[in-house]
Amino acid sequence: MADKVLTANRLTDGIAVWLDASGQWTERLQEAFVARHAEAVEALEAAGKQAFASNLVVDVNVIEIEEKDGKLRPLRLRERIRAEGPTIAYAEGHGYADPAFIAA
Repeated sequence: MADKVLTANRLTDGIAVWLDASGQWTERLQEAFVARHAEAVEALEAAGKQAFASNLVVDVNVIEIEEKDGKLRPLRLRERIRAEGPTIAYAEGHGYADPAFIAA
């Protein structure tokens, strides 16, 4: 089984967030709680349903990740872009994703 984390978009501003070990939503993937067995994945799913029902987040998903060079990295390109930011600079003051991080 691949390691997994819980991700969503914060309802107030749409920012991508991940659930951390204390049950809080963080904007940094590297702070996410990593589920390494089926029971932990079930707990993530339950926490996601609760947060959705409480109108904290939307688009709640458990996603597969890998640990590479000490960093968490989503397996799917879509999730790498969500974690790192847009692939191009599109607005002043907003950076863009590290090409090495989102490389397929």
